Amino acid sequence: MSISIRTDCFGEIIGKDGSVQKVDRFTMSNGNIELQIINYGACITSLKIPDKDGKMCDIVMGFDNVSGYINHSQYFGCTVGRYANRIAKGQFTLEDKTYSLAINNGPNHLHGGIKGFDKFIWDSAVQNNKVILSRLSPAMEENYPGELQCYVIFELTDGNEIIIHYEATTTEKTPINLTNHSYFNLAGHGSGKIHDHLISLNADYYTPVDENLIPTGSICSVDSTRFDLREPKLIGTLLEQNPEGYDHNFCVNGDPGIERKVSSVHHTESGRYLEVHSTQPGVQFYTANFLPEDNTLQGKEGKYYQKHGAFCLETQNYPDAINQANFPTAILNPDEVYNHVTRLSFSVK
Repeated sequence: MSISIRTDCFGEIIGKDGSVQKVDRFTMSNGNIELQIINYGACITSLKIPDKDGKMCDIVMGFDNVSGYINHSQYFGCTVGRYANRIAKGQFTLEDKTYSLAINNGPNHLHGGIKGFDKFIWDSAVQNNKVILSRLSPAMEENYPGELQCYVIFELTDGNEIIIHYEATTTEKTPINLTNHSYFNLAGHGSGKIHDHLISLNADYYTPVDENLIPTGSICSVDSTRFDLREPKLIGTLLEQNPEGYDHNFCVNGDPGIERKVSSVHHTESGRYLEVHSTQPGVQFYTANFLPEDNTLQGKEGKYYQKHGAFCLETQNYPDAINQANFPTAILNPDEVYNHVTRLSFSVK
């Protein structure tokens, strides 16, 4: 197989001053998998993979046009930054200076603020089997210090893998935590609840949270808890026992910085199987708890998206790590390169 990449226009964004910005779409194919990415939000908009009978199906939630991504805040498929997940009370202190960030999730800061990385058009380039997206985040954008040069590289392989490579440098010390926020349903993006999916997580520990989903600072064993997902478990059973769902960080076994297995998910009816590997220290397992329970959110192909209709596996540093001394450091220094990889492997079983 060989990798083909086709570029077309996904839509236009009209500015308040009447300026027009074109949004590019990149369609990557290896003859078996088709991945679509747009440079607005460095976002995965479509991912078509075959089932055990060869039937193709789009397995990620999204919208048919750019206005859907502009006007909604579910973060479907986007690159999240500068800091993915939550920062308590929107505050952190760095070198004796306290920074106050936007409060956009209850009393906390979420996914980079009011206009995070998901709401910008990124620069783009195509190189062999890769789409390279980049942007320069100015100093004090969303009140984060330092000018941050970011790259997100999407690579499709002949082995039915999608490799997402994150790289960044900064002019000043700054917190950083980049991830992709795709919502997966291996039965198809509009097929309803994910109860018939089997999931496992390679994590002996997790980070408990308070009522606002901020980590308490503890790192606890998953033994004899609902967070013990080391062996495959049916998501439907998990949600029956825990109707509020999951929106928690798990501490991936092994050394951060080294690529290792994070999770596997199997949809037995279709045979579709996803395995995630990453260099990141953690992963947020999220069961789409904040999607509506009624038919008020319409996505691609006229499909309605509802609560527990998808799962996210957001490879990441731990939430609020900037304020937790015992968590892996969230600080990028000017003489360092932020460098992480997440690998999504697809097959049928």
